[in-house]
Amino acid sequence: MTKPLWIIHATQLATLANDKKGPRIKDAMSDLGLIEDGSLWIEDGVIKAVGKTSELEKQYADRQHEAEVVDAKGHLVTPGLVDPHTHVAYGGSREREFEMRLEGATYMDIMNAGGGIHATTRMTREATEEQLIEQTTKRLDLFLEHGVTTVEGKSGYGMNLETELKQLRVMRKLQETHAIDIVPTFMGAHAVPSEYKGREDEYVDLLIDEMLPVIANEKLAVFNDVFCEKGVFTPEQSERVLEAGKRHGLIPKIHADEIESYGGAELAAKVGAISAEHLLKASDEGIQAMAKAGTIACLLPATALYLREEAAAGRKMIDEGVAVAISTDCNPGSSPTTSMTLVMNLACISMRLTPAEALTAATYNAACAIKSEDKVGSLEVGKQADIVLWNAKNYQEIQYFFGINHVKSVWKKGKKVVG
Repeated sequence: MTKPLWIIHATQLATLANDKKGPRIKDAMSDLGLIEDGSLWIEDGVIKAVGKTSELEKQYADRQHEAEVVDAKGHLVTPGLVDPHTHVAYGGSREREFEMRLEGATYMDIMNAGGGIHATTRMTREATEEQLIEQTTKRLDLFLEHGVTTVEGKSGYGMNLETELKQLRVMRKLQETHAIDIVPTFMGAHAVPSEYKGREDEYVDLLIDEMLPVIANEKLAVFNDVFCEKGVFTPEQSERVLEAGKRHGLIPKIHADEIESYGGAELAAKVGAISAEHLLKASDEGIQAMAKAGTIACLLPATALYLREEAAAGRKMIDEGVAVAISTDCNPGSSPTTSMTLVMNLACISMRLTPAEALTAATYNAACAIKSEDKVGSLEVGKQADIVLWNAKNYQEIQYFFGINHVKSVWKKGKKVVG
């Protein structure tokens, strides 16, 4: 039988615990449930007690000798970070496009020249399942090293049934074998494949009539996502795809208003999307509609930085009552990073979130954006023991020091996986 894990004397324990259900908005995003000289008792991968060290010393006075003890004095302890928007399973890489952007090419210039999503689609179609598992495992390992214990993973680099299934099956296999939890999203509507150029509605029909039924039947995805953007899918086409997914039991998500204001935020509210992603160009009306509908804004400041674009209006969204989550958007073209610590820092610098809001956005609200808040995102009794011990004495330090990985140790379901 595995020994209990007992973490004691954390200088600051950020539990993210809160009596309110659902994603945090406005002032609630600053409530980190902080405990000084904090302690956690974990058994069988589940949190059994949370409180001050003195309290748990009394509660477990007769069992202290059983436990593996970790002295966290001088350190911050938080929930494992949650990344609610990644494209982690793909083939190849696109480092040449980085140079092209520096030479003046835009995102859409590269995509229309056969690069971008289309280039990764070719490489992902050509990759074997074993090759995809090998490449994706390396990325997941890097996520763990940066304190991320749960990710959402999108398909969308296949854009045909065979490769979309391959991506989703790779993620399912890695969910069974890798320490990280992977929550799958079907995103066949990531772009219109080259072979359907000029026949976009036919591709939408293919998604609805052929792909979605198989994905749903094999239970390969929880969510259904679409890239609603000028030159990709119109709001009308996007709505068709998302409504079809709902009929198959898939929860809608939407890539919205990334390159220009296109009604994506409004559509997210209309279809009841759990989250809208990117939102760099979201309209005031769209932000207000999301707040009213309870749609989470999943913001990706590293992508904006990489594309040299102004970041989404995170401060405005929080002030308007939108629940905000943040993510790496890990992908080969516009955000090839696994560092949620960098993303938290950028959320503060480029979107004017406070350090407390950024941590909430990277833990509890991120978990809500992938419907996983009952298991992860906070340190509460009954939840998975997904825990990060940081080389920092308080939560402000992990945002304050720029470009540094502060992770000292990571536990996933009570098992030490880093450090």
